[in-house]
Amino acid sequence: MTAAALVLITRPDGTQPDRQMKHILEALEQRRQGARLGGGQGRIDAQHKRGKLTARERIGLLLDKGSFEEFDMFVQHRCADFGMDKGEKIPGDGVVTGWGTVNGRTVFVFAKDFTVFGGSLSETHAQKITKIQDMALKNRAPIIGLFDAGGARIQEGVAALGGYGEVFQRNVLASGVIPQISVIMGPCAGGDVYSPAMTDFIFMVRDTSYMFVTGPDVVKTVTNETVTAEELGGASVHTTKSSIADRAYDNDVEALLQMRRLIDFLPASNTDEVPEWPSFQDSDSADMSLDTLVPDNPNKPYDIKELILKTVDEGDFFEIQEAHARNIVTGFGRIEGRTVGVVANQPMVLAGVLDADASRKAARFVRFCDCFNIPIVTFVDVPGFLPGTAQEYGGLIKHGAKLLFAYAEATVPKVTVITRKAFGGAYDVMASKHLRGDINLAWPTAQIAVMGAKGAVEIIFRQDIANPAKIAERTKEYEDRFLSPFVAAERGYIDEVIMPHSTRRRVARVLAMLRNKELENPWKKHDNIPL
Repeated sequence: MTAAALVLITRPDGTQPDRQMKHILEALEQRRQGARLGGGQGRIDAQHKRGKLTARERIGLLLDKGSFEEFDMFVQHRCADFGMDKGEKIPGDGVVTGWGTVNGRTVFVFAKDFTVFGGSLSETHAQKITKIQDMALKNRAPIIGLFDAGGARIQEGVAALGGYGEVFQRNVLASGVIPQISVIMGPCAGGDVYSPAMTDFIFMVRDTSYMFVTGPDVVKTVTNETVTAEELGGASVHTTKSSIADRAYDNDVEALLQMRRLIDFLPASNTDEVPEWPSFQDSDSADMSLDTLVPDNPNKPYDIKELILKTVDEGDFFEIQEAHARNIVTGFGRIEGRTVGVVANQPMVLAGVLDADASRKAARFVRFCDCFNIPIVTFVDVPGFLPGTAQEYGGLIKHGAKLLFAYAEATVPKVTVITRKAFGGAYDVMASKHLRGDINLAWPTAQIAVMGAKGAVEIIFRQDIANPAKIAERTKEYEDRFLSPFVAAERGYIDEVIMPHSTRRRVARVLAMLRNKELENPWKKHDNIPL
């Protein structure tokens, strides 16, 4: 008898139950121990040799110690085809499900167990996941899926496909109601990829995880391309090229600890308030270094992340899609202890210009924040949209419209700070007053115009193009008249021109004022965002 069993069969008052009850409790503990072993010690050792944790080890790291309550530990598959009725039946059927807490807040979780049938999805496996999805939705709490599986269980045929469909349907119904997070910690192929694709965030582990609809063998057969699993769907591909994954981490431990950090930023549901944690940074203090952040040369870059880190509490910023479309920065921070979403043009990359990738990235993030009542702080330094045939043929108009649409439909508090350039249509798109920006601030270095002075003058005064002195004079005239925040301020498009060093204090005060903002869009079944 195990030590755990001895604990189980000792009553709180120190007395022992009768012999029959003793045997029942021993049998229960033995069943539990067997279920916890999953596919057996040999397969667990193989998992560790690959540099991966087991499903239960992952859940133990993700949730508060001792908080996990498991469901359906003893569920087994019911397949009788292809010898499955005569083969191995392992309790749990390849997925561990239940709930626990992250820093005291309720979270539902399922973790695919690669040691059991390769984590493949069967009818009963899917039923375990849908049960947890339903519970998360009813109880208005986030759900996290840990993926490490080989797709559908082929022996079950359409029953497995039906199980996928049930999971997908619940992903859609939960979208915008509770946060859904997927962590890819091993293979994720075929039908398995579409559930993560419909969740709010996808994170991957470098070198051990990959995602693709069809694997390298099928690709080779159909297209005659030779490609490895890593080249086809590894973390580097999905964080930089495809934008499928939001971030990648070096190992299971780092990924799970970062998920605990992310959960701390997110509300439990769309009817819950944003989390509020103690803040140890005075929001009234000025940061004089910001007064020299923007260079004198308007074409010289600077790092917008410096401004973000000096605005949010304790410089704690959780960036989303850090490696993709780096000309725009998105992520979560806190101001006076409450979560905010931050969107910022990055002058260090492509001068902060908006292109198709940046527009899609920011639009997706803005819509998530709006779903979950997270205020949005936007830092603007944008010279316009990226020109060129590649962008136009790639649908820049429609992709740019996604970001415009996202900001325009958002009803959460929206605070905008223009640090330098806000040119052309990109000025409108980046949370301008015209898209129901609540408070729009500008630094004295802000330049708000249809375009830069040189381009504008060459169009307006094209008859003087042969006279450099005249063009220089006209350029200076245009800069003095339009390349400042004051023309926009004269019309009320900018609420206040502020000193850069006071940015954190001004944004904090505005957010406090907007805390009880109420705004509703006209009733509709749903919008038709340009996809």
